[in-house]
Amino acid sequence: RQDEAVRIFTGAVLPTGANAIVLQENVVATDDCIATSAPARIGDHVRSRGQDVRRGALLCRKGQRLSVYDLSLLAACGIATVRVMRRIRAAIFSTGDELIDAGQPLATGQIYDSNRFAVAALLRESAVEVLDLGCLPDDPTAIQRALIDAARCADLIVTSGGVSVGDADFVKGAVEEIGSLDFWRIALKPGKPLAVGSVGKALFFGLPGNPVSTIVTYLLFVAPAVDLLAGGFLSPLLALPAHLGDAVKHTAGRREYLRGVVRLEDGRAVVYLTGDQGSNRLSTFANANCLVEIDENVGDLQAGDAVRFIPLAAAGANLLRQAKNV
Repeated sequence: RQDEAVRIFTGAVLPTGANAIVLQENVVATDDCIATSAPARIGDHVRSRGQDVRRGALLCRKGQRLSVYDLSLLAACGIATVRVMRRIRAAIFSTGDELIDAGQPLATGQIYDSNRFAVAALLRESAVEVLDLGCLPDDPTAIQRALIDAARCADLIVTSGGVSVGDADFVKGAVEEIGSLDFWRIALKPGKPLAVGSVGKALFFGLPGNPVSTIVTYLLFVAPAVDLLAGGFLSPLLALPAHLGDAVKHTAGRREYLRGVVRLEDGRAVVYLTGDQGSNRLSTFANANCLVEIDENVGDLQAGDAVRFIPLAAAGANLLRQAKNV
């Protein structure tokens, strides 16, 4: 009835006849009466049925990667199980007589194999089942055998090194012999000697041997392929406008992706490079939060020039992409 109230707790059903809620912390209670400084209005603090999700509304799209937010929404709607695609399986190996696993004593002429470690970690962040075949010597027979074994059990094969033009680069030739090579070498810096093809039913990516080139080509090419193989969809990269905080030397002809840090200064995005951008400089990824895109048609750029940057996802497994329309 008018001018009457009943006490309820958060989340309770609204009593019959009630049409507003006054927060307990906003009232003063004395005996059987309450007083509030502001009058209650119809609908105050009432959450109507269907206010969050209406009957028949789409909760998740086919091909959508389920995040913690999606799972929370499904649980809130009482959905305990959903049908999902299985995790894809990826076989990885690196090649090079000079490579050795981290933690081992380093002899003269040897370097630690960071590429295989990076690729495995990036794949696992995308919920991929990883089969690590280790580091192979520069031996055509061993490489060919590893590719055949990998194709029997994996949906995807990702290798590092052995796809350039050196005398010990045997991976590209092995793929051509036992599978097919769709293309090799792209107008990209870093990452020109990228090889893409197939071995059996497995999709093949031969990434360059330089550490930065390995990561950049993974982010640009392998990561979206993983999404597609897992039943997901492909969206354009989220490329945002910014201004350079540093001058950049660039020769027209190849698109370049530099590691950078984007900051907000006087209401606009400014990107700074994370040091020398050599393809061996893994340290340039340490504090980077974006890739700075330099168009293939431009030359040297000056501080203040307009560019685009692509944010790195927090986990590092992918570049941020535009949201699908809902």
